Amino acid sequence: MLRGPATVNIWADDMEAARKWYAELLGVEPYFERPGNGLPAAYYEFRIGDYQSELGIIDRRYAPPTAADSPGGAVIHWHVDDVQGALDRLLSLGATPYMPLTEQGPGFVTASVVDPFGNVLGIMYNQHYLEILGR
Repeated sequence: MLRGPATVNIWADDMEAARKWYAELLGVEPYFERPGNGLPAAYYEFRIGDYQSELGIIDRRYAPPTAADSPGGAVIHWHVDDVQGALDRLLSLGATPYMPLTEQGPGFVTASVVDPFGNVLGIMYNQHYLEILGR
C-alpha cells in the first residue's frame, strides 16, 4: 500500500524567499513552478536525492487550517550521510533547532529543524536506506 514518499509539500508565506533558501540548501533550482509565465508562483517543485523525490513548496494561503500557529504534525526525515554536518548547515542558513541530534539505535541518527518558513524538516542517517540503495 505505502510504497514511499512521492511528493513532500511544505508551506511558505514568501514564495521567492523559500525558493531561494531551498535552492541554496539543495544546490539546485526548482524544475517546475505554477502558475509561472511571469505570474507570481504559488508552487515550486524540486527533485532531489537518489530517487529524485519531489519537494514542493506551496503558498501558505492554500494550506489547510491548523489548530495552532506552531510547527508540528508528521516529520519527514530525509536521509543524509552526515547528520551533524547537515544540521550545522541548516542552522547556518537560518533554520532553528526543533529536535536535537539523537542516536535512535545502531545505524539510525535523527535531528530536525524549523525552516525560516515555519516547516519542520527532518534529517536522518538511515542504514536501511543505504542498504536498499545498494541493491
